[in-house]
Amino acid sequence: MTEPLQARLAEALAPLANPRTGASLYQTQQVRDIAATRDGKVRVTLLLGAQDDPTLARQVRQTLEQVEGVTEVRVDVKDATEPAAGGHYKAPGATAKPPASRTLPVMGEAAPAPRAPAVPAPVTYPQLGRIIAVSSGKGGVGKSTVTTNLAIALAKVGYHVGLMDADIYGPNIPRMMGVDEAPPVQDDKIQPLVAHGVKIISLGFLIERDQPAIWRGPIVMKIITQFLRDVNWGRLDFLLVDMPPGTGDAQLSLVQATNVAGAVIVTTPQEVAVGDALRGAKMFERVGVPVLGVVENMSYFESPETGKPMAIFGAGGGKRLADELKVPLLGEVPLYPPVLEGADHGSPIVVSGPESSAARKLTAIAQAIVAQLGVGAPA
Repeated sequence: MTEPLQARLAEALAPLANPRTGASLYQTQQVRDIAATRDGKVRVTLLLGAQDDPTLARQVRQTLEQVEGVTEVRVDVKDATEPAAGGHYKAPGATAKPPASRTLPVMGEAAPAPRAPAVPAPVTYPQLGRIIAVSSGKGGVGKSTVTTNLAIALAKVGYHVGLMDADIYGPNIPRMMGVDEAPPVQDDKIQPLVAHGVKIISLGFLIERDQPAIWRGPIVMKIITQFLRDVNWGRLDFLLVDMPPGTGDAQLSLVQATNVAGAVIVTTPQEVAVGDALRGAKMFERVGVPVLGVVENMSYFESPETGKPMAIFGAGGGKRLADELKVPLLGEVPLYPPVLEGADHGSPIVVSGPESSAARKLTAIAQAIVAQLGVGAPA
């Protein structure tokens, strides 16, 4: 007599182990909610923690595809910290027998149409003040450099400022701000590090410098939520969030996790950068986040001999983008070598050269953002 499909699925999953813990994914309920239709369509839930290897999802899918009678496999990856029917998966070493609720009965001939997952309402964090996402359509336009200088410029005039490095794939804020150590934990709260009057949190404080961040959406969402909820920011006027380039998981996770007051789009004059920045700005508009304005970085180079601007990367791209979006051009920051040197050595230009043209431009941009948000003078 042929063994039931559910039993064959359980047997196939039993040998799969989590390489981090050595425990069986099936026995610890890290794989759960195993459902199958009569025509062999299989759907399972895989719970992944922050330290788990995301390639486990592929291993589970490939294992189930080899089971006799299986025609299609869908693996739903969920955050292991979120409550689910039947409880969390058990820690390694647990000896209790997995409850029967882990597997679901065989469904009817026709699989029900999947329902769209419910998106939780964003959480308001009043103590964080105005949350501003600083984003770009592509890498290499100086987004993180602009973010660090804006944060310091706001702090220098008396605002309480936090800087959250949400660029989990390339966390450069620690180097640019000149801090690089593990943040302490007190009373179950992560204590942000402080540099140049700005409170800072970054994934770069928590992983090795050469460790790649190969993480999917659920883990990205967890990191961003933890940085918002579990860091002892105190009371802020502004929280600047340095986003990764593009329009991916981090941007969506941030706007789903909390209410974002506005986005600042950084570009260079090049049409390629402007086109990518346009897509990034449209994403924020689509999810209900107002675009506060455009910053054109590396706008021009001032000739040392004449002092006249030289448009090395073209001209007018930032203005055209701002006009198309119907938002202000917040400022044009010149290409100034000390800006790059300061970023490499943890001394942003508004600190190392406050009287330079670039520093004055960045300070003016910070003031323009305050005006756009209608924020009063610092207390």
